Amino acid sequence: MAARLKKGDKVIVLTGKDKGKTGDITLVDPKKNKAIVSGINMIVRHTKQTQNSAGGKVRKEAFIEMSNLAYLEPKDGKPTRIGFKFVDGKKVRYAKRSGEVVNG
Repeated sequence: MAARLKKGDKVIVLTGKDKGKTGDITLVDPKKNKAIVSGINMIVRHTKQTQNSAGGKVRKEAFIEMSNLAYLEPKDGKPTRIGFKFVDGKKVRYAKRSGEVVNG
C-alpha cells in the first residue's frame, strides 16, 4: 500500500500524551507503520560516558504510530485524511477535506 504520509509533511497528533501538538515528519518506517515527528514523543536515553562523548541524559524523538497522526490541512490548519487520485495521468495525493492536491 502506498504511504499516505511522507517525510516533510506537517502533521497533528490525534491521541496520546502529545495530543494536539503539531510537527514535521523527519523519518518514516513503512514496514512498521511508524514515523518520527520533530518535537513529538520525546524520550530520555541515559548514555554511558565514552572517549568521544560525555555521558548523561539525552532527549530524543521516538517513533509514533502512523494511525495516531493526521495530515494538517494547509488552508485552515485542521486535520484531514489523504487520498489518491489521477491528474493528467499521474497519481497524486490530495487532502480529502478540501480536495486540494498535496505537494510531494
